[in-house]
Amino acid sequence: MRARVFVTLKSGVLDPQGQAIQGALGALGFAGVQSVRQGKVFDIELADGADAETELKAMCEKLLANTVIENYRVEFGSDRG
Repeated sequence: MRARVFVTLKSGVLDPQGQAIQGALGALGFAGVQSVRQGKVFDIELADGADAETELKAMCEKLLANTVIENYRVEFGSDRG
């Protein structure tokens, strides 16, 4: 089974990388960019028969996301490329 985990900063948490990207886009001539928030994506393949939802939640809570300042979302799918 395949899953994709999206990790993003919670609303209201300062995002210096997003601000740097926004500034760089402006310097490259993309003047219409009003804000940028950056995040992380993890593609994970689990063995068949695993309790995927429970396993992925534990992975996110223990390692993939800092749940004090980050949110995460899991999408399940069979075809990731």
